Amino acid sequence: MNKSQLVNELAEQSSFSKVEVKRLVDSLFDRIEEKLQEGEKVVISGFGVFSVADVAERVGRNPRTGEQVKIAPRRTVRFRSTVDLKK
Repeated sequence: MNKSQLVNELAEQSSFSKVEVKRLVDSLFDRIEEKLQEGEKVVISGFGVFSVADVAERVGRNPRTGEQVKIAPRRTVRFRSTVDLKK
C-alpha cells in the first residue's frame, strides 16, 4: 500500500474528503519526521516505534566493477513493530 492508496481507503471509511485525509496524513508524516530529526523516538501505541540510528562508515563493493568503495556514515530511521501479525 502506498500513500495515495492509504488516503483513498481512509476517505472511503470516513466522512472526510480525500483532500482532508491527504492533508491529515501529510501532517502526521511531517510531525513524525520533525521529531525524528530532533532525535526523539516516536511511539504509536498498538502499532510500533520509530527511532533514529547512526550507521557507521563501512566498506562496500560496486556490484558492476567489484571495486571497494567507502560508504559514508549516516543516520537512518528504524521501525520496530509492536503488533504481532496473525495468519
